[in-house]
This record gives sequence, structure tokens and C-alpha cells, in this order.
Amino acid sequence: MRFDVITLFPELFPPFQTVGVTRRAFDSGQAELALWPLRDFADDAYRRVDDRAYGGGPGMVMLVQPLERALIAVRAAQAAAEAAPTPVILFSPTGARLSQPRVEALAASPGAVLVCGRYEGIDQRFIDRHVDEELSLGDFVLSGGELPALALMDAVLRLLPGVLNDEASHRQDSFSDGLLDCPHYSRPDVLGDAPEDRVPPVLLSGHHAEIARWRRERQLALTAHRRPDLIEAARASGRLSAADEACLRSLRLYS
Repeated sequence: MRFDVITLFPELFPPFQTVGVTRRAFDSGQAELALWPLRDFADDAYRRVDDRAYGGGPGMVMLVQPLERALIAVRAAQAAAEAAPTPVILFSPTGARLSQPRVEALAASPGAVLVCGRYEGIDQRFIDRHVDEELSLGDFVLSGGELPALALMDAVLRLLPGVLNDEASHRQDSFSDGLLDCPHYSRPDVLGDAPEDRVPPVLLSGHHAEIARWRRERQLALTAHRRPDLIEAARASGRLSAADEACLRSLRLYS
């Protein structure tokens, strides 16, 4: 898997390759990261990559030409490495919200070209000519696309074989089955005198079927309380069992 990142701030990325679980993806050779500093593709002495917006208004707009030259260099490098051209993803507040199914699809792909915007935005003509997909992390605005690029790569690379110590762990993550994850506990089993300071007894029982049922019920309760939209989506897609529906009815949230 190869990620080519077009960015004004390449210095934000090297630590991502050397720390944490994502390091294993690069150390194993499963992932490759190529950084393309956008100012290297400017054509003037000032290394300008932005200019004022037509029509006026605050902020600057990233120019088409440096971005296109950077993308041409990316395609040339991919061809030299005998790698297939990968889709171009732009991070933008107007993009579709990144989801776990999209992350899983990317984890099964050869990678992507990630374009990190800055300033007021990118000239629409570059988007129209070259961008295959626009993605957003949520309904808020960041200073640029570098943090979303890191978030996307982290979400994708942790799904590759051997990156997590236990490959089953990501299958229990929030959103992996369409619901939020259940609560988790570790040692000690008692922290204080309050009821919530004690690990739920079922988790200490060693009864695997009862533990699995408790975890599923907590998943459903937490999701119904915090993200009822996920419950409706899981129901519409047929991912809720009769036992799940009975649990939801017992919460008096769904009839």
C-alpha cells in the first residue's frame, strides 16, 4: 500500500512512520509513504502556491498549477515503481464524512494520493480535473488537510495484518459492526466504595457466553443513547438480531 501526500508541511508526517502501531506497517514493508512538498512545484522565486480569490473576500486560494505539477510528479513516481495510479483524495469540509466502511475499503486497496488543502481552499478547477473523492472528518474546520490525512492513514494502516498485536481487536472497535463499542475494564477490580468503582461481576465470571451477551447489551444501550442514528442504520441493513431488538425494547427507547 502506498500513500502519496501533497502538502505544504511535510515535516508533520515523519513521526507517524516511527512511533506507535503504525510504525509496524512501514517496518514490515506493507505501507509506503511519499511526501511531496508543494512549494517545490512553484514556478517563481517566492515559491508561491496561493493567490487572491476572484470575486474578493478574505483568505487565499491554492493555485492549480503547483498542484498539477505535484500530481504529475506523483504519477511519474508511481509509474517508475510499476505501481498502478491511485485515486486522488482531497480533505475538505464539503466532503463526505469519513466512515469505518470507507476505511476498510481503503485498507483493501493499493492506497491513495492525499491532497492537503490550506488557506480558504483549492481552486475548483483542480478539483474538477483531478480529484476523485472529497472527505471530511466531521462538521468542523481545521487549518489544513494534514491532520485528516494522518487520521485517515492511521485508521487504514491499523487494519493491515500484523499491525495490531491482536488482529481480532479491530473487529471489536466502535463502528466495525455498525455500533459503538462496549465499556472496557482492567485491574484492579475494585477502585473505591461506589458501585461504579467495581468491575461488573459478569466480566469476572469466566462465563464467555454471558460476557458476550453483556458486551452486546452494553453496545446496544450506549449506541441507542448516544447515536440512535446508528441503531436505525443497523436495523435497516439487517444487522440487528431478534435478541438485539428485545434488548432495545427493554431500554424503553424503541418499541
